[in-house]
Amino acid sequence: MGNCIALPAPATSFTKKRGPLPIETIFKLPSPLPSWPSGEGFALGSIDLGGLEVRQVSTFTEVWATLEGGQDNLGATFFKPSQIPEGFFMLGCYCQPNNKPLFGWVLVAKGDVDGDIGGGMLRKPVDFTLVWSSKSLKIKQDGNGYIWSPTPPQGFVAVGHMVTSSPEKPSVDEIRCVRADLADTCENDTLIWGSTGFNVYSSRPTSRGTQALGVGAGTFIAEVNGVPSPLACLKNKDSNLSCMPNLAQIQALMQAFAPWIYFHPNDAYLSSSVTWFFNNGALLYKQGDPTPTPIDPTGSNLPQGGSNDGAYWLDLPRDDGAKERVKKGDLQNSACYLQVKPILGASFTDIDIWVFYPFNGAAKAKIALVNLSLGRIGEHVGDWEHITLRISNFNGELWKVYFSEHSSGIWVNASELEFQGGNKPVAYSSLHGHAFYPKPGLVLQGSTTLGIGIRNATAKGKLSMDTGMSFQLIAAEHLGSIVVEPPWLNYARGWGPKIDYNIGQEIDKVAKVLPGKLKSALKDVVKGLPKEVLGEEGPTGPKMKRNWEGDEV
Repeated sequence: MGNCIALPAPATSFTKKRGPLPIETIFKLPSPLPSWPSGEGFALGSIDLGGLEVRQVSTFTEVWATLEGGQDNLGATFFKPSQIPEGFFMLGCYCQPNNKPLFGWVLVAKGDVDGDIGGGMLRKPVDFTLVWSSKSLKIKQDGNGYIWSPTPPQGFVAVGHMVTSSPEKPSVDEIRCVRADLADTCENDTLIWGSTGFNVYSSRPTSRGTQALGVGAGTFIAEVNGVPSPLACLKNKDSNLSCMPNLAQIQALMQAFAPWIYFHPNDAYLSSSVTWFFNNGALLYKQGDPTPTPIDPTGSNLPQGGSNDGAYWLDLPRDDGAKERVKKGDLQNSACYLQVKPILGASFTDIDIWVFYPFNGAAKAKIALVNLSLGRIGEHVGDWEHITLRISNFNGELWKVYFSEHSSGIWVNASELEFQGGNKPVAYSSLHGHAFYPKPGLVLQGSTTLGIGIRNATAKGKLSMDTGMSFQLIAAEHLGSIVVEPPWLNYARGWGPKIDYNIGQEIDKVAKVLPGKLKSALKDVVKGLPKEVLGEEGPTGPKMKRNWEGDEV
């Protein structure tokens, strides 16, 4: 993925008529990949999907480009994979916006028997259908582009499009369709580029999670008048997990890619380890019992399983001095907690890096030019946030990073990340709320049009944490009994008490200086926020989150 090669455009191309585009720069990680410890099938270059062997190809030949529309109005470029290994076949073309460095891949495949049919797993299309042409497009483009949909033989499916710069149909020898039982359904992911009645999206498997078998092929989906072309993704038919990293390889991956976290210099509520939180007076409460229970350092006396039914919750120490001290956390005794899981049919590994904060501070609002503290709103005991590394099981390369932002988050490609100390991405924890962001600055959660919302301020100060220095592997089901889950992981109730207060009254207290319209708008924004942001109750732990067994978004 880091060795993308775009062959030089011919002398008659658009490169003579404009400055260089970002896509003309090939993205590479700041440092070379290390030699990974030996293992069964991780980072060996190919993956067996049940007789169908696939490889990632990151070398491309440019076919056609549009220079307007799409992201930053810079257009997009369409490529064919090049330098395909002997015996493997192309499954589809690649497309990427021009506003980013070239960084992508497509899968190529071969069956379990040599030859054109490939053991009955791969076959040539019987024909092509023209999906769309740019011939009548009145924008800057590099010649004309034609997008074709392969017509698969009966019992087979297409997993990608062909792109040409000529109106002549491509040769059926150039691409292969896949036997239907080796394929899964796919859906539109991110919009790459579009014109009137026509859009191009990246694709992803429809079902995604630790048990889902769909494998993305890296190809794109063409949609005409809202109707996508009938494409599929691949499938790890035998649920083969041999390409997942072993324990030594997980350690090496963390040494290579563990993020740096920067905390806001004005944040009084920092992270800690779970053990530090328990050892410093955290209490377990039971409904109907006025006497709380101290918590064992491992959480062994916490109730296991069940659901967040309100029967139990955790809270800070009763003593006011101890309570204030624990709220502030202890960065020196902080740790992060890893869940390692297969994703996208085990073609990738997700390393979820969980960070615990004993306390989430009060939210701050921005109303036009005024910044206001929202008092109790946003405060809650126990705060779990996470960063996810998505790593290719073909070569061990970091593909992208997910930054959790309260109840949602964003994926950021490796080509758009900030790095420090080699290939370690940088994350910024927001003031009081601890949402993670890829860049420092201010993100407004609410109505950006009105300039009203919750402030998520981040900055690079002196307080930071190298997550690779202090981490604990708490879950990796593919390793079996090697990894023992700590008891606190299976505690399903709240890591803080439920707080009952009138949000409207709290807003009235802090917004007395605002005109009526702004006060009303602020109320609407705050009431639309999820409970986790409002701080009405302590959150559940990592294993109770949607992404524990599913995808991030």
